[in-house]
Amino acid sequence: MNSEKGATRSLREIEMEVLAEGREWTRKRLEEKLQEEADRQGGVFPPQRTKSKAPAKKGDASAHRRRGG
Repeated sequence: MNSEKGATRSLREIEMEVLAEGREWTRKRLEEKLQEEADRQGGVFPPQRTKSKAPAKKGDASAHRRRGG
């Protein structure tokens, strides 16, 4: 927390600072809870992305184009 002596801050500035601290605390708490649950279930958090083994087909995009007419 910023505790500069003599600096005058508006109530809005103080409110924004406290809200940001609250969001960060909530994010950390959620991360801890999710990690506990993942550990309990034997998983990994955050989940690791798997690499795609099949490349996308080039012709697939043309099937999704709108036809003029």
